[in-house]
Amino acid sequence: MNKKRLALGGAAIVAAAALALTGCSAGGGGTTPTTSSSPITVENNEPQNPLIPAITNEVGGGLVLQNIFAMPIYYAADGSMKYDAAESIESDDNQNWTIKLKADQTFSDGTPVTADSFVKAWQYAASDPKFENEWWFANFAGYEEGENSLHLKVVDDTTFTVELASPQADFPISLGYTVFAPLPDSFFDDPDSFGQAPIGNGPYKLESWTHDQEIKLVPNDTYKGDRVPQNSGVDLLVYAELTAAYTDVLDDKLDITKSVPTEAIATFESDLGDRAVNQAAAVWQGLTIPQNLAHFSGEEGKLRRAAISYAINRDEINQTIFNGTREPASDFTSPVIAGWSDSIPGSEVTHFDADKAKELWAQADAISPWDGTFSIKYNADGGHQPWVDAVANQLKNTLGIDAAGVSYPDFASLRAEIKARTAGAATRSGWQFDYPGAYNILGALFTTGAGSNDGDYSNPEYDDLVNKGATASSIDESNKYFEQAQEVLFQDLPVIPLWYSNVTAGYSTKVSNVEFGWDSWPILYQITKSE
Repeated sequence: MNKKRLALGGAAIVAAAALALTGCSAGGGGTTPTTSSSPITVENNEPQNPLIPAITNEVGGGLVLQNIFAMPIYYAADGSMKYDAAESIESDDNQNWTIKLKADQTFSDGTPVTADSFVKAWQYAASDPKFENEWWFANFAGYEEGENSLHLKVVDDTTFTVELASPQADFPISLGYTVFAPLPDSFFDDPDSFGQAPIGNGPYKLESWTHDQEIKLVPNDTYKGDRVPQNSGVDLLVYAELTAAYTDVLDDKLDITKSVPTEAIATFESDLGDRAVNQAAAVWQGLTIPQNLAHFSGEEGKLRRAAISYAINRDEINQTIFNGTREPASDFTSPVIAGWSDSIPGSEVTHFDADKAKELWAQADAISPWDGTFSIKYNADGGHQPWVDAVANQLKNTLGIDAAGVSYPDFASLRAEIKARTAGAATRSGWQFDYPGAYNILGALFTTGAGSNDGDYSNPEYDDLVNKGATASSIDESNKYFEQAQEVLFQDLPVIPLWYSNVTAGYSTKVSNVEFGWDSWPILYQITKSE
């Protein structure tokens, strides 16, 4: 099978503490009594795709997969790695890895979890360029050779080896992402049916999925890791509007909302008191302008992208709309990720400068006069309308053009157009990090052919720098390459950086032990509930 050429490399170098394997638990097992017979109720998006690790790369489905599967590792609240399905991950040369699994693990249907369960799942995920997460295996030896070509070898029932294309000291830290989940044999018999009723090996199992309404998770008694549920289950409820979810939390009709609606940002901490959550997280927001959009290709496109970026007053929007719960973006990663910088050459384009914006727009008009409306498409169920309207108004006032937001009823509808490349407009973009490393976003959003490269950006110079950073031998060397890669991004601006998002969330009086992790997701298994 022919494959798109992607930048090689795996997880970016992260803090040394996160890479340390010493002290990681070898596993627990069993379940503990719960405090309530009622499940935890959590606001969530309807998953965009069937619940299959190879194709799920958005938050609605990701939260489900994270809790019904046990990958080799999982991430603690601070982003440090802990062993989950794996007992050890070792290498003498950082290129050839041996993964040893904990013994006697099973899927929720009682079938065994073996080394072959991982090998077959990873070979499948890497087999088709149409899979959103296929690109994750571009750093594996054999990736370009065809189907089932990854250099993976089953040694015995609990041991398999991985050969990478080049050394990576930080390979283990990437293995908590859901594409690295194992799959039971039943998946390969009928992938379509499996996607509607997946069978995993994690702390929960899927009891039912009523589309556009709810997904019910219940504890998985066969799970033997440390993420043992302290509750009777979790109901993930689909809300068309965040306002309704927030009102239900205030009324104790919903236990957790993962986001606070924009109109409640100024009051949610006083409304909820110590049940309000406002903390930094690895979430980056931007504005994607497709490479083939009229007036946005070539030199004209570079000028217009830069003009738009200069015309956005991020500080004003943060204060007037987000009440200080965002931080204006100065790079393409996140302040909670190692290697973040606010002084990358070219990052001045993120600073509001009306005169510079007008100057650049005029230069672009000299190449080809502007016509039409600059549209920003967004999903209404994410509370984005206020800031989209604010950005549109700033562009109108500064650049003297027509600009407007275009609303879609839900996230899935917007993603369907983006995936089909039929949006025909700028789209709001967000990235919730899958693992605590800069390569996660720099590879997934901007390398040629990557699964989440929604604007179809391609620059060989960028790809080469990201590849060098991903395969560097030290943290300092890696970060230098990633900074150089971001210099290229600031020149091209395939996605305009907007801001880093805090977790702004809340929970009812009925739940305790609520904690949101580095990635902005609630840690479901440790939440307890009283009647």
